[in-house]
Amino acid sequence: MLFVKLDTGFNIEVEFPITPFHKRMFAWLIDLSIMITYGWGGNKLLSFIFSPQWTRMEWATVLFGLPILFYHLLFEIMWNGQSIGKKALSIKVISIDGGQPSQSQYLIRWVFRLADFPVWIFPAISTGELPWWCSLLLFAGLGTVIITSKSQRIGDLVAGTIIIDTRTTTSWQDTVFTELETDYQPRYPAVMRLSDKDINTLKSIIITARRKNDFVLSARITERIKSKLQIETEQDPLAFLETLLKDYNYYSTN
Repeated sequence: MLFVKLDTGFNIEVEFPITPFHKRMFAWLIDLSIMITYGWGGNKLLSFIFSPQWTRMEWATVLFGLPILFYHLLFEIMWNGQSIGKKALSIKVISIDGGQPSQSQYLIRWVFRLADFPVWIFPAISTGELPWWCSLLLFAGLGTVIITSKSQRIGDLVAGTIIIDTRTTTSWQDTVFTELETDYQPRYPAVMRLSDKDINTLKSIIITARRKNDFVLSARITERIKSKLQIETEQDPLAFLETLLKDYNYYSTN
């Protein structure tokens, strides 16, 4: 398995396992199968309800096609970089800095699927609007995955993302980055006054406190940080530390 070292922006370099091509392909085939099944099953159901002529209703065909059109975008945003296929194969999208991609990065990846998987070329060639040699563009996304050092398709290159394998002992979750809910709202902007070293130490303290149920340690560190940042809160010490880590991730990536 190939690995790539990324500078996470916290003065540390972390190795991330690049997803093998065959796993990306299988994940894509799973997602494609789901979309085809939805299209086939949905067409049967709507034909039974409205009659086979339901496709002549423009509003119905538009609504029917929206889940397929936005499939990858919605799942990657809702599932933190994973579609159903990616989740099944234990792979996910992360930012090139090792963190969780922003919604704009997911959007860029989705938009550039038109360049990575230009299925629209088939009808254009068949109607004579494009010459036959344009069919080579069908392999644009595949070609960039093969030739780029981080196995990125065009959408990844433009959006600044990569796809990693999560079934390894070296996980992106071992960094100071923490997954955030899409609607996450930070509470403590003063956290940005902490240094990179402070944040790395904070992550280690949280891990240790969880593993050993050391509430004394988390309480002691909480009091020090609250005093340093002049924060008043009634949050549980460990919950407070975890919130600080999330807030740091939020402000660092937005």
